[in-house]
Amino acid sequence: MKVWLLLGLLLVQEALEDVTGQHPPKNKRPKEPGENRIKPTNKKVKPKIPKTKDRDSADSQPKTQSIMMQMMDKGRFQKPAATLSLTAGQTLELRCKGNKIGWSYPTYLDTFKDSRLSVKQNERYGQLTLVNSTAADTGEFSCWGQLCNGYICRKDEAKTGSTYIIFTEKGELFVPSPSYFDVVYLNPDRQAVVPCRVTVLSAKVTLHREFPAKEIPANGTDIVYDMKRGFVYLQPHSDHQGVVYCKAEAGGKSQISVKYQLLYAEVPSGPPSTSILASSNKVKSGDDISVLCSVLGEPDVEVEFRWIYPGQKDERPVTIQDTWRLIHRGLGHTTRISQSVMTVEDFETIDAGYYICTAQNLRGQTTVATTVEFS
Repeated sequence: MKVWLLLGLLLVQEALEDVTGQHPPKNKRPKEPGENRIKPTNKKVKPKIPKTKDRDSADSQPKTQSIMMQMMDKGRFQKPAATLSLTAGQTLELRCKGNKIGWSYPTYLDTFKDSRLSVKQNERYGQLTLVNSTAADTGEFSCWGQLCNGYICRKDEAKTGSTYIIFTEKGELFVPSPSYFDVVYLNPDRQAVVPCRVTVLSAKVTLHREFPAKEIPANGTDIVYDMKRGFVYLQPHSDHQGVVYCKAEAGGKSQISVKYQLLYAEVPSGPPSTSILASSNKVKSGDDISVLCSVLGEPDVEVEFRWIYPGQKDERPVTIQDTWRLIHRGLGHTTRISQSVMTVEDFETIDAGYYICTAQNLRGQTTVATTVEFS
């Protein structure tokens, strides 16, 4: 009797478990007695860093605002594209907003003081006008606002505008050059440019050596082609020397550029390397004396000379002559030697003392001195 009672109680318990859904899940193993219901985990939780909006980072840097507009027909204005193609003969008018505007344009227009170009500053904008345009006017036109404190002004980097304008002219694939032969100096510490620029965007341009006759590939490693500059030698060396020219092909026509003589110049960039030498450091009364100031430098870097001499305060008459020439130092290396010679005739006591020469280029200046005594 007791056995049947125990069996009945067990059946009732199982029935109650089925009703209440207490069976362990099929995919989970049953928990062992005493097992913690919360399992420890080794997952690494990364701290959530709030994302900063790109707008916030952009706001931390000054925004560049294009201030250039191009005058169109019937008094309309529009912002010019990065590259424009206009027909030669058209009038170009650019305006840049601001009461003090600086301009930059192709050096060709500045070199010849071209009357076709006019730059004006109005109350609210600067204006550049070019009439009777030609293919030679092709180049970068840019403007910028100026921040001035009295007579000292600096460029406002936040307010600028620029466009590269190509003036297409019938029969001209290349931007015309003012000469039929040009010299390009190859410096080991900076890029060199063969300025073969075209006036047709679709033109195929290649670089050629005259002797031995062959095409020089623009492989993107040593030489690259830039439409706005020409063929760029990224790392010039002495093997690049020689006479080269460019060839352009477009619309079934081809054209050859002017020739360029590439000269290697192994001279370090920097202030002038200057020396000074007197014809004699002891001079008798009535004799003549010459003091020579010399600079060895890069072939395309001009040097200016200034003198200080003993008789300067007394307005002692002297003769100063400046000259320069290119010299070859073997292995095709080319150097520019610039010289300034001061000559003093009929030497007097007031001419005795220090003769000081200062040579200056775009990278700095060097001062040297020598003493001339009265004997």
